[in-house]
Amino acid sequence: MSFDPFKQKVKPVSEAFESWKELFVKPYDKDHVDPYTRLRIILMNGTEFEANWFSHQFSRHCGDNDLRRELAVVRRVEQQQQKKLCALKPVNESILETTIGYEQLAVELTANLARREKDPYVKAALDFALLEDFDHLYRFSNLLMHDMCIDAADLTARRTEITPGRPTIAEHRYPEDDVRRQTDNSTAHPLTRLCASVITAAEQQTMNFYMNVGNTYPTEEGKRLFLEIAMIEEQHVTQYGCLMDTSCSWLAGLLEHEYTECYLYYSCAEDEKDPRIKKIWEAMLEQELSHLHKAAGLLEKFEKRGYEELFPSPAFPEPLTFGKDNIPYIRKVLKETVRKTSKGEDYAEVADLGKDDIFFRHNKRVNGSASDEPAHAVIASYLCVHGEDFRFETAENPVPELASRVQDNTTVGLGG
Repeated sequence: MSFDPFKQKVKPVSEAFESWKELFVKPYDKDHVDPYTRLRIILMNGTEFEANWFSHQFSRHCGDNDLRRELAVVRRVEQQQQKKLCALKPVNESILETTIGYEQLAVELTANLARREKDPYVKAALDFALLEDFDHLYRFSNLLMHDMCIDAADLTARRTEITPGRPTIAEHRYPEDDVRRQTDNSTAHPLTRLCASVITAAEQQTMNFYMNVGNTYPTEEGKRLFLEIAMIEEQHVTQYGCLMDTSCSWLAGLLEHEYTECYLYYSCAEDEKDPRIKKIWEAMLEQELSHLHKAAGLLEKFEKRGYEELFPSPAFPEPLTFGKDNIPYIRKVLKETVRKTSKGEDYAEVADLGKDDIFFRHNKRVNGSASDEPAHAVIASYLCVHGEDFRFETAENPVPELASRVQDNTTVGLGG
C-alpha cells in the first residue's frame, strides 16, 4: 500500500514538545542491540543534524521574522528529536565502539543506496566512496582490537566484511577533484532525489562525529587516525553535497528536508525489529509529518506554490531497509574499481593519469612517506605485536595485492 505523507492527518507542531523525562529515554544494551538498530539511530541522528543546520542557515538568510518564528518552532522540536536519539547511546559504549557503528552504517547504507540507484552517475559516486568507508572500517577495527581487545565483527554481527578497501593513503585528493555535477530534481528518479539527501546527511554526521570526538581518544596513534579519517569524510561530504539540486529556493529546500526525514522515519518504523525502538520511530514519524505539512503551508503562503509542484508523485518509494546481503556486491565493486580515483567531475584509473597530475602532487604533499600516514601506521603497529592483521572475511580479499595478512599494501590506488 502506498504511503502519501501529504495525505496523513497531523497534529499541530506545537503539541510535540516533550518533558525532560520523556526525552531522556532508556539506552539500548550495547551487548545485545541488533547492529541495524544501532545503524538506524546513527542515521537518524545525522538526518536531524542536517535538518537543524539547514534551518539555522535558512533563518540566517531570511529577513522576515514571521517566517523565522515558524522555523524556530519546528527547529526546536527537531532538536528534541535529536536529543532523544542521542540518549539511546549507552554511556558504556566507547568512542571506538561507536565508530565501528558509524563505519558499518557508511558501508551498508552506501551499498544499499548504490544497489537500487537508477542514475549511473550517482551510482558511480556511491561506489567510489563505498570502498573508502569500507577501508576505514578495517583500520578502526584493527585499532579496536589492538587497544581494547574487542572483536569488531561481534559488533557488526558479522554482517559486514572487515578487510582492506581502497588503501587510505590513496584516498587523499586535491579538493577540486571532489566536486560533482548536481542532479535535477525535476527529472531525477524519486530514489535518486532521496539518495542525495540521505547520503549527504549520513556522511556529514560521520565527519562531525570524528571532528568533535577524535581529539578525545586516549592515544596519540588513535587521535591521528581520527584526524585523518575526518579529512576523508570532508571529501565525501563535498562529493555528495554537490549531487544535491541547488536550484531550490530556501522554502523548497525546507520541504525537501522534511520529506526526506518523513521517508526515513517511515523506513525505520517499517524495518525495526525492536518493539521499544519501533515505537520511537513511529512517534517521530508522526512529528515529522506535521513538520512536512507546515513546510508545505509555508511554501504556499510565501511563494504561492503548492507542494505538488515539487512532488507531483508524492507517495513514498520503497522503504530504505537494512538486512540485504551486501557482501557480494561490495566485493565486486572492490575488485573492479579499487584502482580508480576522482578526476574533475568524473573518475579515472590512476594508471591513466599523467605523472605530473595534481593527484600525485597533492597526495605526496599530504602524506609524505607511507610510514608517516596515520591509517597505515595503525596496521603497522598491529602487525608488529600480533604478526597478522585483524580481519573478518567470507573469502580472501578479491584484490590479490590486498590479500596479505602480514603486510599492509600502500600502493594500490596510487599506481601500484
